[in-house]
Amino acid sequence: MIKASLFATCLGDNFFAEACADTVRLLRHFGVDVDFPESQTCCGQPAFNSGHRSDAVRMASHTERVFAESDYVVLPSGSCASMMRAHYPELLQSGSEGASKSTLPTPDARAGHEGSERIWELCQFLVHVLGVESIGSGLEGMTVAYHHGCHGLRELGLEHEPVALLRGAGASILEWEADRECCGFGGLFSAKMPEVSVAMADRKLETLPQADVVTSSDGGCLLQLSGRAERRGGSPPFRHIASLLWQGVGA
Repeated sequence: MIKASLFATCLGDNFFAEACADTVRLLRHFGVDVDFPESQTCCGQPAFNSGHRSDAVRMASHTERVFAESDYVVLPSGSCASMMRAHYPELLQSGSEGASKSTLPTPDARAGHEGSERIWELCQFLVHVLGVESIGSGLEGMTVAYHHGCHGLRELGLEHEPVALLRGAGASILEWEADRECCGFGGLFSAKMPEVSVAMADRKLETLPQADVVTSSDGGCLLQLSGRAERRGGSPPFRHIASLLWQGVGA
């Protein structure tokens, strides 16, 4: 039996708890033995993106230790998964080299490199590790607009898997000219440059086709777009893809 650990992520823990639960339901439905290491915290991306490198190294080192015994680590977040896959090897290496000069914990840099290959965004794990092609028929007749989050798309190559899984559950994926454009969230970017962030979100929403639901693998993007849509006066519902796929199972 394949064993995997759930990394819920900060946004998942605080805003998308049901999507985290649906991630576990999906994995167990397809025969995965799932556990949840309770000492997990943040992947370190906010610190990394804001230039607090030593803090990012601390969090990466902690996360590496938390999941050291996990065969796979699955995240309902393309952004956090890309942080761990793309940046942990270098972060842990630099932390190891600088440990003698600081009070930073000493991570195993080699484990960080090998560990990054165990990190999977949910949809990619379902397709490439479990070989899932058909989810069920619970989304028959539903029209879906899918937003490609920047980190997942550009750092993980997360592009075809979510769409294939949604179609494999019966959904019709609508053409959306801005589906690969940034939503404007970008963590600190939305706080430091709110006018630009809002304009980017509005561009997404103004090109949004009439859909039954809007989904993405990234909670931050969903918060950005749904929050702006509410300010503008309504839109289709926004749902995390984990919850939509679990509906697609038809359980």
